[in-house]
Amino acid sequence: MNKAELAKLIDHTQLNPYATEDDIKKLADEAKKYGFYSLVVNPYYVKLAKSLVKGTDIKVVSVIGFPFGTTYKEVKALEAELAIKDGADELDMVMNISAAKSGKWDVVKDDIKAVVDVAKKHGKILKVILETGYLTDDEKVKACEVAVEAGADFVKTSTGFGKGGATVHDVELMKRTVGNRAQVKAAGGIHTADDALAMIKAGATRIGASHSVQIIETYKG
Repeated sequence: MNKAELAKLIDHTQLNPYATEDDIKKLADEAKKYGFYSLVVNPYYVKLAKSLVKGTDIKVVSVIGFPFGTTYKEVKALEAELAIKDGADELDMVMNISAAKSGKWDVVKDDIKAVVDVAKKHGKILKVILETGYLTDDEKVKACEVAVEAGADFVKTSTGFGKGGATVHDVELMKRTVGNRAQVKAAGGIHTADDALAMIKAGATRIGASHSVQIIETYKG
């Protein structure tokens, strides 16, 4: 895998609540320079991000229910609809972590399905963020199963704002659980090329990172 191929697996991310328009412009400039797969931004910045990558193959990803996942499913569905209207190509939603921790998996599934329905209606990819740092291994497995049953395209490790981040163990566990039914995105705490390559070896097909430039610049391949 060369640098260009690695870059095409990276969702270049800026989700800080204090990010400015200049920060989003910088994100877009870096994505163009290094050839990252996408820009990941908060819903407020989807329209700006889309305008900045117009004429390129760079996608725009919006987060939904971010970063806690504990709002109403109807609000998540509306947020998804509006993000797509503004130009989002993919959605990364946070599942209802509180419901998962309470063992209310029917609530978790209905929550995901509400956003899946919006994504599928518009032909968009949906990733479900599990926030693995808060879950036991059994809960991670169950969350993956529920996400796949609800129709998600990816399961994703972390928001990057919660407890812990992506680990090789979690990516391997998630990949074993979903098999070929969904893909795995590793995100949270991935700062170097070695970090990214370890996640890919473990089964991730997409990397979420705010240190994307550092990842590519430290890559020796």
